[in-house]
Amino acid sequence: MVLADILAPLQEPLFTLLDTPVSWVEVLGFGSGALCVWLVARRHIANWPIGIANNLFFILLFAGAGLYADAGLQVVYVALAVYGWWSWIAGASGHLAVSRTDARTWRILATVTVLATALLTLLLDRATDSTVPFWDALTTALSLAATYGQCRKKIESWYLWIAADVVYIPLYAYKGLYLTSLLYAGFLLLCAVGLRAWLSEAGAARKEALA
Repeated sequence: MVLADILAPLQEPLFTLLDTPVSWVEVLGFGSGALCVWLVARRHIANWPIGIANNLFFILLFAGAGLYADAGLQVVYVALAVYGWWSWIAGASGHLAVSRTDARTWRILATVTVLATALLTLLLDRATDSTVPFWDALTTALSLAATYGQCRKKIESWYLWIAADVVYIPLYAYKGLYLTSLLYAGFLLLCAVGLRAWLSEAGAARKEALA
């Protein structure tokens, strides 16, 4: 039995939403994604293994929907999740604190994000049948920058996630992934919760340092 045969049942419709079939893999992606972001907001290290499971589900979902950059992004997410998991474990003894992103890192992230968006747009437009090359590329670049910040517990990672989610919500609805679009609307709310929690932790740490 080949891998495609094993994974085929996950692509089967589970129910219909707005006259569009919703597959098992989209439902599993919805559940694992919501749990992952909730755990990140609570700064719980279990967000990393749950996130890896979510990435695997989304590889199948996005490849099937023609969102090739998003599908490829999930592979990068897995690698970054391993790094983030290690970073949080390694930082536990010395407490990897929530902190701000310095100006130099911001400049580097901004430059890399713009270049990555341009290059991915060109690649998707010329090498795939993507109908949304720019938006697929933009969300991919923003998400990578946000994930890097999350690995280092940088407050600004939440702003990058919010920017990505604002684009993801209509993008997934346009591609008929209504449940995933709803998930990202939930992500947007959880990002606000996570941002508030991380700002609170950083503020408490500053007060403690000044005491």
